[in-house]
Amino acid sequence: MFKKSSSILLMLALAVILVLSACGQAATTETAKTDTAAVEKPAADSTAESAEETKAASETTDKSAAATEGEMVTYASDVGDVQVPKNPQRIVDLTGFTTGYFVALDAPLAGVLTGPMHNKYIKDQLAAEGTTDLGETPTAEPILSLKPDLIVVYKGAEGIDQLSAIAPVVQLEYGKHNYKELMVLLGKLTNREDAAKAWVAQWEKKIAELKPQVQASVGDRTVSILNPYAKGVYAFGHNYGRGGEIIYGEFGLKAPARAQAEAIDSGTGYASLSLELLPEYAGDIIFTSPWSGDDADPEVVYGNSIWKNLPAVKAGHVFKLDATSDNYNDPMSLEGQLKFITDSLLSVK
Repeated sequence: MFKKSSSILLMLALAVILVLSACGQAATTETAKTDTAAVEKPAADSTAESAEETKAASETTDKSAAATEGEMVTYASDVGDVQVPKNPQRIVDLTGFTTGYFVALDAPLAGVLTGPMHNKYIKDQLAAEGTTDLGETPTAEPILSLKPDLIVVYKGAEGIDQLSAIAPVVQLEYGKHNYKELMVLLGKLTNREDAAKAWVAQWEKKIAELKPQVQASVGDRTVSILNPYAKGVYAFGHNYGRGGEIIYGEFGLKAPARAQAEAIDSGTGYASLSLELLPEYAGDIIFTSPWSGDDADPEVVYGNSIWKNLPAVKAGHVFKLDATSDNYNDPMSLEGQLKFITDSLLSVK
């Protein structure tokens, strides 16, 4: 439910794909590779040091690109070794949730799903690069037209054999790696490992600076991440975006006992509950947004007396997340969330 794995409905027959792929690959060989300009991260989303170190690492990669263009290397994917370009120049990401990693690494994205195209933390960079919106269930034709040299999907996605006839396919297993591990793995995939490690180092430095301030402000109060949805409320934990990686993972804050046990200590990352049980999952501080996975009216929860009588609501300790952007947990999204979450927690009296 929460993986949002891409459902790739490849409508063309494999034989047609093979023919078109061969033509597309020949055209790619004869056509000069398109230069990709470095895209600056929004000032509010990253520190100057992080931007400079990541940029320097990316420039080192760019200088070696000409020497390795066309070279293939073995990459250890989550389902086994696969031959991929050493310097991929036209990446199609069909996962949605890893798109922000490629943006953070300044890796060239030819096409992505609709979801990340609307993520406020990366949409400007995708637009500036001319990345194609492939929709939510892309067919073979638009993928072929982009002439990708690398396709990234989630493990078990439909049509992988057919996609492999277009370009090398790397499968990722959702949730297998935490975001820092995945950043380094995707850095290896795109020949930008130094830039990936630079981001991790700067991120950890920033967390080390902010964590004592946040913990002093919050004290022993509990924090919840709550999303109303059609059948009740979701309480999210440490690994499903919405700031959980920062609130519980990096800052080490605690959820109410029941949410802590069911959504965090269990490793599942979320718990589903009825509105009547909400007080047992609601912390002294609440981060919330409507659930983006259905069309339910969030006011069924927000307008209910149970919600209105929660201590956090009465104290004004409720902070609204962005339903279309804060569900992501890639580096770019996390940088944006870090500022909002930190400012919110430091404002709690």
